[in-house]
Amino acid sequence: MRSINRTNFFVNTIDEKPKITRSLLFRVFSYAKPYRWHIIGMLLSILTMTGLSLVSPLIFRNLIDQVLPTKDYHRLVLLALALMAVPILNGIIGVVQRLLNVQVGEGVIYDLRSALYGHLQRMSLRFFTNTKTGELISRMNVDVVGAQTAISGTIVNLVTNLFQAVAILSVMISLEWHLTIAGVVILPLFLVITRKVSNRLRDLARKQMQLNAQMNSHMVETLNIGGALLIKIFGRTNDEQNRFNNRVNAVREAGINRSVFSSVFTMIISLVGALGTALVYGLGGYLVIKGSFTVGTVVAFGAYLGQLYSALQGLSTTPVELAASVVSFERVFEVIDLPVDIGEKEDAITLHNVKGIIEFENVSFNYNVENSPQLSEVKRVHNQTESMTLRDDFIQQARKDESASETNLDNMGEHSQARYEALEDISFSTAQGQLIALVGPSGAGKTTLTYLIPRLYDPTSGSIRLDGHDLRDVTLDSLSRQIGMVTQETYLFHDTIRTNLIYAKLDASQKEIEEAARAANIHQFINDLPDGYDTIAGERGYRLSGGEKQRIALARVILKDPRILVLDEATSSLDSDSEMLIQEALKHVMHERTSIVIAHRLSTIQAADQILVMDRGQIVERGTWQELVEKKGLFTHLYETQFKKNPLAN
Repeated sequence: MRSINRTNFFVNTIDEKPKITRSLLFRVFSYAKPYRWHIIGMLLSILTMTGLSLVSPLIFRNLIDQVLPTKDYHRLVLLALALMAVPILNGIIGVVQRLLNVQVGEGVIYDLRSALYGHLQRMSLRFFTNTKTGELISRMNVDVVGAQTAISGTIVNLVTNLFQAVAILSVMISLEWHLTIAGVVILPLFLVITRKVSNRLRDLARKQMQLNAQMNSHMVETLNIGGALLIKIFGRTNDEQNRFNNRVNAVREAGINRSVFSSVFTMIISLVGALGTALVYGLGGYLVIKGSFTVGTVVAFGAYLGQLYSALQGLSTTPVELAASVVSFERVFEVIDLPVDIGEKEDAITLHNVKGIIEFENVSFNYNVENSPQLSEVKRVHNQTESMTLRDDFIQQARKDESASETNLDNMGEHSQARYEALEDISFSTAQGQLIALVGPSGAGKTTLTYLIPRLYDPTSGSIRLDGHDLRDVTLDSLSRQIGMVTQETYLFHDTIRTNLIYAKLDASQKEIEEAARAANIHQFINDLPDGYDTIAGERGYRLSGGEKQRIALARVILKDPRILVLDEATSSLDSDSEMLIQEALKHVMHERTSIVIAHRLSTIQAADQILVMDRGQIVERGTWQELVEKKGLFTHLYETQFKKNPLAN
């Protein structure tokens, strides 16, 4: 049973502080380990640049105190050349440092994205049906980039600024400790301001990430072909434009707020630094007037003080930057740490020489997501916490009074299929090579049953066996190789028809591709296209008709050559002529293969070895065509109301 409404309205406050624990930091540093030599090279280059930056003030001091008073032209030339050499060397080393920094940053981005994507590929279908695609894209783009800043930027800057501060303070103390004390007396102000501002900046950063995730979700939902088609059909272009404008405006305002607050923070720090500079120049000027201090020393002190305050400012903003990076890392790690609910045992069996004997034993299943892996609730709208969907509301009501729920639900419509359990106590078995037809009202659970066979979901209770092996005991790859599935909604990549076909068998030859296409009655159509098999199918195959997409999907499954076929209304979009040809092709494809077919066509049902009639998640009738017709039950009702009236049924 599919949920009635999957839209969640999550709302929380943003006052949670990121927990910068030792284990979290160790985990962050683990992503830096593969690039330790690059990071060491970065640190060495930065330390070298720091050492060179200490030379310039000493050169100015020597120039003012000794060279100019003595009119030493030879030394003047040497010092001038030295002043030119320092920035040149700094520039060259800076290029090397930047190269190493980019390699580390882009490497960490690659590692995080690869880990995220790999983990998401192992998540079950349940996770994707309850997670917005835009949220995942935001974490793979915005959050990954924010996270790598901690390694390629924040941590490196922390070490650099710390070394600079210590080195500069050492030189200043060696020159004049009185002036040094005057310069650092304002340090407590740095600490107080940083503590006040860092929490606010962290919250602004978190809010900006969440708003970006919402904007990405909106774009993904409305800019794909299905969303665009829906918007145009219902004439909601202006409404969606307004909704998007509101989201973009929220992102803009958050960006402005964060930028302005950062600028104010920088301005305050600069003013504090200016206060310290004024103290140093005032006291230094006084000492020069008294004759106990040289002008060159005051100038050198002023230069060192600017560098010191710059390093201290960097150190003061490090907690803010680290907090923002930790927020990004938390969001990335949240995805990576999601448990894989469709797991594979360490000693899983690899299937070989499969016969195709399928057994369902007391299988029940529901789509309840309470205990399934999900991302944390994302801040949405208003100021209250609400994680309720229409489907959740229905589930809670059904639980309140299970005895009355069936009656109440039936009042929603004539023989409503709405319920809590999507499947309930399903038991049946197939022999090798049998054709099993699933029939029943829409929403009876037929598609859900087929999704359990390739382990897109696992049963809530009961077991499913293939050739005597519980599906949870076999490897996912070997299980996937044995099953070919054509789903109700055919999906094609925005690529060539050839690429879409060989997705089933990457090393397929052109001859194999064409044979599969002929078997699905689509080869001649493809051949008549201007670019043939190299024709672009379009976004989700929307350049093709429904029947053409279904035949390509059938050809793809035929090319895979599986032992088990699962067809979910595989011929529902075909005209009578195409269906006759495909039915003939399917007879050859199904030969000696176990086939599970959700059928709405009389011809398919009559050919079945066993028909399972489903209603409200249960098998209510089973047997051959003749046996079910004689029972005068639900199957007979379906035959009279659906199959018999269908002009394409025979």
